[in-house]
Amino acid sequence: MTFLWPEALWGLATLPLVVAAYFLVLRRKKKFAVRYASLDLVKEALGSGPGMRRHVPPLLFLLALAVIIVATARPQATVTLPSQHETVILAMDVSGSMRATDVEPSRLVAAQNAAKQFIGEQPENVRIGIVAFAGTATVAQAPTRNKEDLIAAIDRFQLQRATAIGSAILVSLATLFPKDGIDVATFAYPDAGKKGAGPDGPGRRDAPKPVPPGSYSSAVIILLTDGQRTTGPDSIQAARLAADKGVRVYTVGVGTTEGKIVGFEGWSMHVRLDEETLKTIADITRGEYFYAGNAPDLNKIYKTLNSRLVMETKKSEVTALFSAIAAVLALLAAMLSLVWFNRLL
Repeated sequence: MTFLWPEALWGLATLPLVVAAYFLVLRRKKKFAVRYASLDLVKEALGSGPGMRRHVPPLLFLLALAVIIVATARPQATVTLPSQHETVILAMDVSGSMRATDVEPSRLVAAQNAAKQFIGEQPENVRIGIVAFAGTATVAQAPTRNKEDLIAAIDRFQLQRATAIGSAILVSLATLFPKDGIDVATFAYPDAGKKGAGPDGPGRRDAPKPVPPGSYSSAVIILLTDGQRTTGPDSIQAARLAADKGVRVYTVGVGTTEGKIVGFEGWSMHVRLDEETLKTIADITRGEYFYAGNAPDLNKIYKTLNSRLVMETKKSEVTALFSAIAAVLALLAAMLSLVWFNRLL
């Protein structure tokens, strides 16, 4: 547990003084009581009932005081809460290497089947968008809650050449933030249009102020690829923009890290999974990287992602909880004192 205002915890140092004051009052009360000649009057002054019971209400009040001091320090705890993600963007690789059959029946079909199952398990309030990317990235389906439209978009995938991972991230962000003017061409060709255009030039002068990475709770991006960037914007620069927007990018790698020769209709190419880049993208955006070596692994990963998106573990301020506990303890102390001794503490 951490505290936003830890200085307030110094207030706990006053509790021994409160305890000392309590026993000082009891001692003075006892001395005052022995002045009476009648033993009945002494007993009345000292309080009736079991001796230890009279200390219970003050003890509860002391605990309430300690808890309210802790609440003043604004405690934070890591808790698992229902996720607030309302939009999920599936960015899926449709480059030619996805026809490889090392993941049965093929990388593409396995990815399509896993994505369809993922879509089917999402709550009704979650919108899902689909971005397909190869040499370029396009929105195959704008964010929607209509699962039939999403499945139809996945079935329409057409394999193309090249792999533009950076474009996939940027198009996904442009889909989530349509008013921010995120332009793939500006990132891919910094000198296009006017001098200084690009991710850090005048083209982004009016960009919103960056927020902490992973802090945007309304959307996430799930990026699946089996290769490495061969064209388009720099993948890491695109990931940094996602981090500035607070959007987490979960990356899924399919294929082999040592590389594989994929051939089709008389041509062949060598493809290799760039795990290092995918891990960096996930790390920069506070997401997570997953590796799928076969179809069952891929299905398991999507199930894991589904559980991560439904329930999310994060730090949350629990001041209200401590305040409520303090109020209950104080109320209980007052009630017991009234019932047992017909007085408030």
